[in-house]
Amino acid sequence: MIQTIARQRWVRLIPIAFITYSLAYLDRANFGFAAAGGMAADLKITPAISSLLSSLFFLGYFFFQVPGALYAANKSAKQLIFWSLILWGGLAAATGMISNVNLLIAIRFALGVVESAVMPAMIIFLSRWFTKAERSRANTFLILGNPATILWMSIVSGYLIKSVGWRWMFIIEGIPAIIWAFFWWKLADDKPRDAQWLTEDEKVALENQLNLEQQGIKPVKNYAEAFKSKTVILLCLQYALWSIGVYGFVMWLPSIINAAPDSNIVTTGWLTAVPFLLACIAMLATSYFSDKMLTRKIFVWPFLLIGAIAFYVSYLIGGNHFWLSFILLVIAGGAMYAPYGPFFAAITEVLPKNVAAGAVALINSFGALGSFAGAYLVGYLNGTTGSFSAAYIFMAGSLLLSALITILALKKH
Repeated sequence: MIQTIARQRWVRLIPIAFITYSLAYLDRANFGFAAAGGMAADLKITPAISSLLSSLFFLGYFFFQVPGALYAANKSAKQLIFWSLILWGGLAAATGMISNVNLLIAIRFALGVVESAVMPAMIIFLSRWFTKAERSRANTFLILGNPATILWMSIVSGYLIKSVGWRWMFIIEGIPAIIWAFFWWKLADDKPRDAQWLTEDEKVALENQLNLEQQGIKPVKNYAEAFKSKTVILLCLQYALWSIGVYGFVMWLPSIINAAPDSNIVTTGWLTAVPFLLACIAMLATSYFSDKMLTRKIFVWPFLLIGAIAFYVSYLIGGNHFWLSFILLVIAGGAMYAPYGPFFAAITEVLPKNVAAGAVALINSFGALGSFAGAYLVGYLNGTTGSFSAAYIFMAGSLLLSALITILALKKH
C-alpha cells in the first residue's frame, strides 16, 4: 500500500516543499549580491556595518526557532508557512525601498525572525509524510532549494543589478514569495489524514507505517529531558560549527570572486553559481545512497572533512592563484552541502516524535548562531586583514571540529 501511494506523495509534496524553501533562501542570500553590487556604496555602509548586516538575519533566526517549530508541530505547519511566505516576501521587497541603514538593520533582523520556523517546520512536515527509507531523499529535495536557488539567483541577480540596480533586484525577487503563499495554502496538507487525494485505506497504511518506525526509539518524557541529552547537545554544537563554514562561504563568496582581477558583477554571478551546481549533484547522490544503505553518519562527516581540507589548502596557496583557489572553493561548497539530507534524517530517527520538532528547532537555532558567527567573523577577518586567508583557516577549523563531533554524536547511525 505504501508503495502504491509513493509516487503521489513525491509528485505532489516534494515540488511545493522545494519551491517554498527556495523562495526563503532567495530572500536571504541575495543580500550578498546587493552588497557587492552597489548597495554598500549607495547607503555609505562601512565594512563593519556590512558584516553586521550580513549576519544580523541569523540573530533573528536564532531567537524564534523553537516557538515557531512547536507551533508547527502542535498546531499547523501549513498555516505558519503561509503567513511566513507573505511576510518575508514583503520584507525582502521593502529592502529595496529603504535609504536608511537603521531601517535596513531592522528589516534584516525581522526577516530572520519571520523565516526562523520555516526550516524545522518543513522538516517536521516531511517527517509526517515520508518513511525512514525515503526521508533522507525527501529532506534533500527540500534543502536542495538552498544551492539550487543560489545557482540561478547568482546569475539572475548579477544581471538584475546591472540592468535595473540593486533596489529593483530586491523588489523583483521578493514578490514571488507573496504569490506562492496562496499556491502553498491550496496544495499543502499538514498530515495524511487531511489529504483529500488519498483514500482512507491509504491514509491509515501510511500513518501506521510511520508510527511503527517510532516503536524502536526510547521514549523521552519532555523537551527538557530531550534538550539535556548528550546526542542533542552534540548535534547542536556540530551544526553550529558546520554552519560557520557554510554561511561564511555563502555570504562572502560573491565578494571573494568580485575581488579577482578583471571581475565584474555579471562574471561574479556566473562563477558564484558553479559551487552550487556541484552541491546539487552531491546532495542528490549522497541522499540516494544514504537511504539505500539506511545509514547516516558515514554520509556526513567525510564530506565535512573534505570541506575543511579544501579551505585549508586555499589558505596555503594564498591569494595569487585565483583559479586554483576557485576550484578548491567549488569543492568546499559541494562538500559542505552534500550531507544535509542524511543529517536531518538522522535527527528525526534518533528522537521520539513527541520531542522531534523542538529538537530540530533547537539544533537549527544553534546552526543560526553558527551562521551569524560565520557571516560576521568572515567579513570581519576579510576587512581587518585585507585578504581572505584568515577566513579560510577559520572555516577549515570549524568544519574539522564539526566532522569530529559528528562521529561522536551519531555512533549507531
